[in-house]
Amino acid sequence: MAYVGFVLPGIPFSIFLVFAAYCFAKSSKKMHDWIYNHKHFGPFLTNWTEKRVFPFRYKIAMILVMSSTLAITYHATGNLKAVIYSGIFMALVAIWAWRFPSTVEEHARRKAEGKKIGWIR
Repeated sequence: MAYVGFVLPGIPFSIFLVFAAYCFAKSSKKMHDWIYNHKHFGPFLTNWTEKRVFPFRYKIAMILVMSSTLAITYHATGNLKAVIYSGIFMALVAIWAWRFPSTVEEHARRKAEGKKIGWIR
């Protein structure tokens, strides 16, 4: 699913990627090493697990995909309640993602200043 989400808009890849890395870490050292050394997924996973860095371009892509999904949902179904409830959930996910630093440098700056890396920790 992470591969599918990486290529197709509208399907999140990061949550599937993090879940796959967690499962691989628990089940197979070979698969764990493979996904962390992957040319596309490796840097994202390494920065996430070590420093909780969520890159800015992925945050922007997430907002664009969420917005287009809401628009398509409304035009396809006309169900305003579904769009509102989905929009609230998507807004909460976006708020969660935006609280993390976008770069390793921003992570280092926050840590040097004694600030929290995310809003919670």
